[in-house]
Amino acid sequence: MLIGLPALLGPEMLSALRAMGHGDEIALVDANYPAQSHAQRLIRADGHGMIDVLSAILAVLPLDRDVPAPILRAALNNDPVQAGEIHHRIDAACAALAPGHAVQPLAGAALYPRIRGAYAIIATGEPELYGNVILRKGVIGPQTRPAAHQGQSGGDQ
Repeated sequence: MLIGLPALLGPEMLSALRAMGHGDEIALVDANYPAQSHAQRLIRADGHGMIDVLSAILAVLPLDRDVPAPILRAALNNDPVQAGEIHHRIDAACAALAPGHAVQPLAGAALYPRIRGAYAIIATGEPELYGNVILRKGVIGPQTRPAAHQGQSGGDQ
């Protein structure tokens, strides 16, 4: 256990999030997604729903400000205009935890290659169909580092 980190973020997840660089993407997928066969790096979060995993990650991951939509999510029935209950919950969680960052729905033909190309895939236990999200990592500059860490040497400056 660590202070200030959501308990859901285990060692594998934290390692992947820390190792990612600016512009790398991480995919959070529902329980029906073929994560094992599509992942370069697979992290299991069985038993945890999409919103819990998404919320934990958004608590620590800086999102990319250099792209119009650093958050992508699946669309219902391959139609970016349609949204199911899971999509409304994803949109609400992102609005609350990542204000100012757009969420872009993508049809499967555009979304699935992005998931396959992600730095890592986190396989959640989310039972709802089309409950897939991609997050694009941003940067933490000196102005966004916590004050307690300002001036500390660690190779990140």
